Amino acid sequence: MPIATVNPATGETHRTFEALTPEEVERRLATAEAAYREHRLTSFADRKALLERAADLLEADAEDVARTMTLEMGKPLKAARAEAAKCVKAMRWYAANAESLLADEKPETRDVEDSGAVRAVVRYRPIGPVLAVMPWNFPLWQVVRFAAPALMAGNVGLLKHASNVPQTALYLEELFRRAGYPEGCFQTLLVGSGAVEGILRDARVAAATLTGSEPAGRAVASVAGDEVKKTVLELGGSDPYVVLPSADVDKAAKTAVTARVQNNGQSCIAAKRFIVHADVHDAFRDRFVAGMRELTVGDPMSEDTDVGPLSSEQGRKDLEELVDDAVAKGATVLCGGSRPDQQDRGWFYTPTVLTDITEEMRIHREEAFGPVATLYRVESLDEAVALANDTPFGLSSNVWTRDEDDIARCVRDIQAGGVFLNGMTASHPGLPFGGAKRSGYGRELAGEGIREFCNATTVWYGG
Repeated sequence: MPIATVNPATGETHRTFEALTPEEVERRLATAEAAYREHRLTSFADRKALLERAADLLEADAEDVARTMTLEMGKPLKAARAEAAKCVKAMRWYAANAESLLADEKPETRDVEDSGAVRAVVRYRPIGPVLAVMPWNFPLWQVVRFAAPALMAGNVGLLKHASNVPQTALYLEELFRRAGYPEGCFQTLLVGSGAVEGILRDARVAAATLTGSEPAGRAVASVAGDEVKKTVLELGGSDPYVVLPSADVDKAAKTAVTARVQNNGQSCIAAKRFIVHADVHDAFRDRFVAGMRELTVGDPMSEDTDVGPLSSEQGRKDLEELVDDAVAKGATVLCGGSRPDQQDRGWFYTPTVLTDITEEMRIHREEAFGPVATLYRVESLDEAVALANDTPFGLSSNVWTRDEDDIARCVRDIQAGGVFLNGMTASHPGLPFGGAKRSGYGRELAGEGIREFCNATTVWYGG
């Protein structure tokens, strides 16, 4: 696809950008390698000062960058502001905590004395330039949650962002430059997806992290595996939202609406499959459907809008195909199921709830990336857990119950990178984030995230 800013609320192209030439890419790789040689030797105090400065600048720029994100991919402006604030929070969190997270680990002498060591230390060292292949749906947050820990660890970043958010991508490079980072510490590469393999195979690139689709993850992981380079993958999700008899149904239903339509429904960790016990199914269904119907769909720049457009025309077509397939095979539309009548431009889709879902329907297995929910009725906890796991994905999950035995069972048996009890899934800099099964591997955020792209070096001291 072209590298361009296309307003999804109108379909109008605002700006187009030329891809970097091979010669420009080479220059940037050389600059990254040179920057790494210097940045790896800086102190945590110096890195902290730089990242705190970047956080201050982003906080000051928040309104402008929020409007850029909304223009480029259509998220409601209020959500874009919240995304910018979350990035500021993560930067400050890593600035404050990176040194302790990467502190030398010193095993007790008695635990290693049979190795012949007088003492031993595990030291976390940076590894080099890391290529980040990032998606458009959280164009600031997805990058910052990689860049903040990577830079604090002493690595440098190369960003290949989605082609429909080039202005956000360029802003990020400029942000770190304005904060005082030396040239090459963080660079945006305006290139198409076809250039990724060559960049990743370059010996100067140490590793890669990707957030995106399963096919994109497979492609990057395949190249990285061939080159024996570390990768972290955060791929798709079809997260279950389980509501059991002891749940607070009113709160569960209200939260379910937000959990499904956050970011216009275009979030890997958005709840997508609503699995509700028969004892509370009808009460939940009525409240949930009513809440979805009440949402305001419209101009994402408006303060009153709850749901903006999908990010692209193709994205809407893909969603429509999933819904049409389900309806053709017997699904019941409880609300939505079509484009809004009042919008004659842009890529809008009404918040939708489908029920009577069967295994033959594509939407039972595939991720619906938009404001479409599937609602299931189950008769037991066993059935709920089995259905929650009946997906190739395993990013996160939500469980609503006050029963401690139910909680223990779900935490033990649901196959996902997270189990959120009586609340909706959300990422936080202090908590590790990632998935299981085809949702990827590795972790972002927290200590696990900053150590993913470090060399855990054993330092052995003899007598």
